Amino acid sequence: MYTDIPCMLMRGGTSKGAYFLLDDLPTDEAVRDQVLLRVMGSPDKRQIDGLGGADPLTSKVAIVSKSTREDADVDYLFAQVVVDEPRVDFGQNCGNLLAAVGPFAIERGLVAAQGETTRVSIYMVNTGQIAVAEVSTPGGRVSYDGAARIDGVPGTAGALPIEFRDTAGSTCGALLPTGRVLDEVDGVPLTCIDNGMPVVLLRASDFGITGYETREELDANAGMKARIEAIRLKVGPMMNLGDVAQRTVPKMTLIAAPREGGTVCTRTLIPHRVHASIGVLGAVSVATAAVLPGSVAQGIAVVPAGLSRRLVIEHPTGEFTVQLTKGAADEPDETARAALLRTARLIMDGKVQIPSSVWAGPRG
Repeated sequence: MYTDIPCMLMRGGTSKGAYFLLDDLPTDEAVRDQVLLRVMGSPDKRQIDGLGGADPLTSKVAIVSKSTREDADVDYLFAQVVVDEPRVDFGQNCGNLLAAVGPFAIERGLVAAQGETTRVSIYMVNTGQIAVAEVSTPGGRVSYDGAARIDGVPGTAGALPIEFRDTAGSTCGALLPTGRVLDEVDGVPLTCIDNGMPVVLLRASDFGITGYETREELDANAGMKARIEAIRLKVGPMMNLGDVAQRTVPKMTLIAAPREGGTVCTRTLIPHRVHASIGVLGAVSVATAAVLPGSVAQGIAVVPAGLSRRLVIEHPTGEFTVQLTKGAADEPDETARAALLRTARLIMDGKVQIPSSVWAGPRG
């Protein structure tokens, strides 16, 4: 016997995931986790028995509901379903899946389309932030077509601008969780930062690499990964994250001087495999660190001047542009508003089946 659960499979930014209405999932959190594991096919490195694509970027879930907050239209809870472990992590956000939350909310009738463009205010439950997405809705329907191109995704799609509000310290309690712009762990200088995603920036050269290696080359470098993981476990408590052995944060980002005319070149571990690109909020945190005097990026990053700065974060499959805007010249960099451009696509709208022995449904 099987239980049918309404589901949309959507691409958001450079990630792909299953999107659910909160009311279509179990209220019991332990049962819900078991449902999501079966949906994705975890634990299994191939995820052959589920929707997951055998990669952290394609083993994600968005749970969306009508918001009761005055400053938001919908609530968005992100779940990272670990590929090869029976574990679902709610300890972080995902700015890529966020890109499709607005379209999903309109498709499911949580938000009514408003003219050619519909603004959807989204409360990110994991971190307590607000983001506003501008969704193209000509004729009252979501349009996914357009000429916008983002690295890491083939072809073009409709532009989907997203503005973030109050991202500083959303997970760790402060933009600089250690109280310092520069720390040293195991003899390695680093910058711990949280401007929407807890990130640790480290110089690639401190690990005997260039920072321009391919994802496959770095994934095969067991010695480097072991050193970075040892540092990650030590900085977790320093960043007010506690024991991070079973968590996917903080993200560890290796930086080098830009090679393609950008601001800085990055390679990010998430946390045990190298990211094919870089996460949305991870890019915002990296961009913010790049402009902070005294950070580990100083002397490496090429930072433009002005109140509104476009910072181009290079990654293995291209670049990610973050717009940081300050209201006045005397404002500190950490008060800058962050905005970026993403795209999204609806891939499948239907029902996913899970064994009734896991959950018989309806909610309970």
